[in-house]
This record gives sequence, C-alpha cells and structure tokens, in this order.
Amino acid sequence: MKALIFGANGQDGYYLQELCKLKGIEPIGVARSGNGVIGNVSNYGQVEQLIKQHLPTYVFHLAASSTTRHDALFENHETISTGTLNLLEAVKKHSSASKVFVTGSGVQFKNTGNPISEHDAFEANSPYSVARIHSVYAARYYRSLGIRTYVGYLFHHESPHRKENHVSKMVAMAAQRIATGSNEILEIGDITVRKEWTYAEDVMRGVLTLLEQDRIFEATVGSGVAFTIEDWLEQCFTLVGKNWRDHVKLRSGFVPEYKQLVSNPETINALGWLPRATFSDLARMMIHTPNS
Repeated sequence: MKALIFGANGQDGYYLQELCKLKGIEPIGVARSGNGVIGNVSNYGQVEQLIKQHLPTYVFHLAASSTTRHDALFENHETISTGTLNLLEAVKKHSSASKVFVTGSGVQFKNTGNPISEHDAFEANSPYSVARIHSVYAARYYRSLGIRTYVGYLFHHESPHRKENHVSKMVAMAAQRIATGSNEILEIGDITVRKEWTYAEDVMRGVLTLLEQDRIFEATVGSGVAFTIEDWLEQCFTLVGKNWRDHVKLRSGFVPEYKQLVSNPETINALGWLPRATFSDLARMMIHTPNS
C-alpha cells in the first residue's frame, strides 16, 4: 500500500508519514521543497503524473498556508481549492479506488463560541475559509461520482515540529531561552483566547481512523477541550521554573479573530479515536524537545 501525502513538510506531514510506516503503508511525501518528491499540488500535470505513477491506496491533501490574511487570497485558492480539484480529478481519471483525504478547518464554520461539529454551518469570513469551504463542496461532488473522499475538520493542534511563528512554539522556545539566561520580553496579544492544544500525532491518528472505515466521510477531529493562551504560558514557564508574568508583555489594541474555538468530536470518538497526549504532556514535549 502507498500513501501520497501532499504538503508533507509540515508537522502534520511528518507525523502522518511516521504513522503510515507503522501501519506498513509506504508514504510518498510531496512538497514544493525539502527531501521528498518536489511537486506542487496546484499544478495539475504534476499531480496527475504522481497519481498515475503510484496508484496510491490513500491520497492526503495537507498542503496549505494557514494564514487567514486577505493578501493570501490567491495562494489559498491555488493550494487549497485548485489543489483539491487537481487531486480529485486525477484520482477519478487514473486511480478511482484511492481514498482521498481533504483537510478542513474549524475556522471555516460559523463560530458562536459553542463546540463545533461537522454538521454546523460554514461561514466565509476570510479567504482561507472560502478556499476550505470550496474544497469541501468539491469533495462532496466527487463523492457523488463514486470517489471515496473524506474531510477531516481539524482544530488547533501542536507539536515540537510547529514553526516558531505559532504562539505555542513561540512561547515554548522563549521559555527555554529564558531558562538559560535570556532577558527577553515576549509580546503577546489576547491571552484569554481559548482554543484546543491537541498533539498533532494524535490528530493524524484521527485522520487515519476516519479513512480506515467506509461509513462516515466527514468528521471534526479535535480534543473538544479548550485552554487559554494564559494556561499555556503557565504550563511552559512552570516547567522551566519561571513566572511568565515577569517575561510577557501584552500587546495593546490587539483584536483576536475569535474568543473561543473548540470542536465537538462525538463522531470521530464514536469511530474509536481519542487523543492520548494531555495538555501538560504537550507542554513537556515542546519544552524539552530540541528545536525542529
């Protein structure tokens, strides 16, 4: 068995490749740069050639820029929307037995602050969410044509493989440096924002759980448990024996995109998936693992 993984260089791609190996599935990582196959999911010719060459059991579309900024409009469209169409059309033409995973996101739903499930309404509130919503409808269309296309709506998940522009890694790395003598002050926006802090490996296990059955095709994949950024500061700085209040400055005038974003994972839980790592487990991993 083979798995073609587009967007293999991020944290999700890393853990998915490792999990595939454990299951006896050969992972073939595709990205615009790095050590794997060089390719761009927005280029139909490249996608088609890879599908024809490998006839994979699984195809994963993980490639995306996670920013919701308006100036990323065309990048989001090309990678997420066009990329999804490219994968699905190539599978339809050349490898119709393949199972295709399309990544969805918690931010593409209308967020009232309540737990969000796959049954809730979408809301096109950013170029990123527009692209995600389009890709879901493309998945549903190709599913109607007989292609087994799955959508996992992923909520915030973290790991030592996070890039440092994400607040989780930013805080963990700053705590490490401060523990060894740095006098830096970390500037952060609204620390009362509540979101999930699920371990990325657990989330990728959830994605595989979804694809290993043929009854449910869309599910939110998250812990269903939210913590504030202040909780994360407390966890990380306590681990290095410091008081975060001595090293953090709040950014004045910062307006967050939301106050709370949390999943309702009942569907994926019913399929037998539960996260294994706790919030404190994750903090320990990110504090004590060398920068990746």
